[in-house]
Amino acid sequence: MFQNQPKGLYALALANTGERFGYYTMIAVFALFLRANFGLSASAAGAIYSTFLALVYFLPLIGGIMADKFGFGKMVTIGIGIMFAGYLFLSVPLGSGTVALVSMLMALALISFGTGLFKGNLQVMVGNLYDNPQYEKQRDSGFSIFYMAINIGALFAPTAAVRIKEYAETAWGFSGNDAYHFSFAVACASLILSIAIYYGFRSWFRHVEGDKKNAGAAKTAAAEQSLTPAQTKERIVALCLVFAVVIFFWMAFHQNGLALTYFADEFTQKTASGAMSMPFDVLNLVFVIIAVYAGFSLFQSKTPKAKGISAAVFVASIAFLVWKYFGAEGKTIDVSAPIFQQFNPFYVVALTPVSMAIFGALAQKGKEPSAPRKIAYGMLVAALGFGFMLYASLGLLTPDEQKSAGDAAIFVSPNWLIGTYLILTFAELLLSPMGISFVSKVAPPKYKGMMMGGWFVATAIGNLLVSVGGFLWGGFPLWAVWGVFIVLCLLSAVFMFAMMKRLENATK
Repeated sequence: MFQNQPKGLYALALANTGERFGYYTMIAVFALFLRANFGLSASAAGAIYSTFLALVYFLPLIGGIMADKFGFGKMVTIGIGIMFAGYLFLSVPLGSGTVALVSMLMALALISFGTGLFKGNLQVMVGNLYDNPQYEKQRDSGFSIFYMAINIGALFAPTAAVRIKEYAETAWGFSGNDAYHFSFAVACASLILSIAIYYGFRSWFRHVEGDKKNAGAAKTAAAEQSLTPAQTKERIVALCLVFAVVIFFWMAFHQNGLALTYFADEFTQKTASGAMSMPFDVLNLVFVIIAVYAGFSLFQSKTPKAKGISAAVFVASIAFLVWKYFGAEGKTIDVSAPIFQQFNPFYVVALTPVSMAIFGALAQKGKEPSAPRKIAYGMLVAALGFGFMLYASLGLLTPDEQKSAGDAAIFVSPNWLIGTYLILTFAELLLSPMGISFVSKVAPPKYKGMMMGGWFVATAIGNLLVSVGGFLWGGFPLWAVWGVFIVLCLLSAVFMFAMMKRLENATK
């Protein structure tokens, strides 16, 4: 899994992990903060939330165009500085008046623009590492590892957001609204870590930064990969077709921060006891991940010593989980809505080696699906995930009815959301890292930054449409809310399969 990868991958992945940890710490509580601090309705909070997400993913297009001219590394560095200023503004508790609202919007503008300079260009640099023929065959697995690193940061973010907020309330006496700002301050610290990693290991990837010193090498590489105008057009068209499809995936998937969080807050049991409480302790999830990787290492290691170490780590991890299981008996914990957002990154990190092993085995047999085909399968799986939510919601009240139901309110097991996140993660692993890899491979050399920006523009449009979940949340039956996303995912999958021949030809 980790063999034969350029070492620059790990430095760039870790730099991204720090930035993503801060971002997802903020996102975990942001929608709830908007409603609690400013008294916004679900739809109004959803509009702000989705607009911010849209800007975060739209502005990489501008960042990519700038990087094609000035260099990827330079834009990454400037982007971190702008993001830091934005998170700093957001960390200051200013109450709930007009000044606070304007300050928050300014902070969001800085964060989104800084992310636009940072996010896409860092991924272009990762893709550039694999332009070297020595590593070309490892491109898909490299992006899977990179994507896994992103989710390591996201895994700890919900717990950090909730725990820091609670500590600010209990230990420092801050009100619930003001305590949210301490969760936002985490991002400032994580960005300091990111820039330290980036510059500490810069020598590993400096040759792909695209600055003036490397302009000659970049031009030579572009000349070697020169395409005819017809080939360039065909590749751009193929990428735009993929972009059109992923809009609807992100529209559905990023309900994890909106409609699915509302469901967790309003329809899911507020406590968990015994074994059911174990998934809500992030330490338990970490030891599950350790056990998974130790198990894979046990079978993949080539020396008796390495196998012995892997076996010991695996046994120790299982023993720890068993000890925690018996310790959980008779205990009841509170379950807060934001904590559910830790399950998606947990599944990504835990399942990445599984997916890589499956596709690796298929590749050896010459049966691995192409990246466009994986994306189409991902849309089908996403529809299945929301079908699971639809089934869980049968017989439940509408959100408006639930609020006024009092003792008649119905709450469901947390397992429904935990299971939904598992299914949606399978969809994500089929679509997101494969899509990014596809862009890095197919994009014409002189438009790499712009095309990676195009991927994020599609994501931005999808995130803007996330607000649909907020607008539907209220008087509509829950089965109808989830049904909208099921239909969109199925239609997108049908479109992908219809365009499959054209998409696969673009990679040849």
